[in-house]
Amino acid sequence: MLEVVLVMISGIFIGYLLRKKNLKYIHKFISVSIYLLLLFLGISVGGNPSIMNSLSTIGVSALIITIGALIGSCSLAWVVYKLFFLNRADKNIDV
Repeated sequence: MLEVVLVMISGIFIGYLLRKKNLKYIHKFISVSIYLLLLFLGISVGGNPSIMNSLSTIGVSALIITIGALIGSCSLAWVVYKLFFLNRADKNIDV
């Protein structure tokens, strides 16, 4: 866990040093990296016999947790929008 925090802090520091540079290519790199991580996660799950054998019971629980997380995330995003962005949009203030 400490490694993850140190990598994140290193990235913040490097980003701060490069803040005046044109980093438009970094967004494409981030997207490709996320897709690769998801692919490797899927390969790991598919190759794990205990997960694949109990997929029917895990699937129902995962579906319920996913739906709950989705509803919670959307609800909180709506609250944040109402509290912080709606008044600015009404007054034509750039965010």
